[in-house]
Amino acid sequence: MRGGELDLVMMRGDEIVFCEVKTRSSGRFGSGFEAVDERKQRFLRRTAMSWLDAHGRHGRLRFDVATVTGPRIEIIEAAF
Repeated sequence: MRGGELDLVMMRGDEIVFCEVKTRSSGRFGSGFEAVDERKQRFLRRTAMSWLDAHGRHGRLRFDVATVTGPRIEIIEAAF
């Protein structure tokens, strides 16, 4: 996408789900969830709107965040 990238774009029922994925080797410098701050959320919303325009899509939207820390995977659905 122009100006940014989206990690995952999926359909779940009638929702379009945009999922930001953060990988950490440890929690030493904070969690991946903490990296998706207000500034990053605004950026992801703008990038998602560009994706929707480019693909002629519309519908209900959801923004999830997934973190991978070592072997552990956590997902927050409807994170923002």
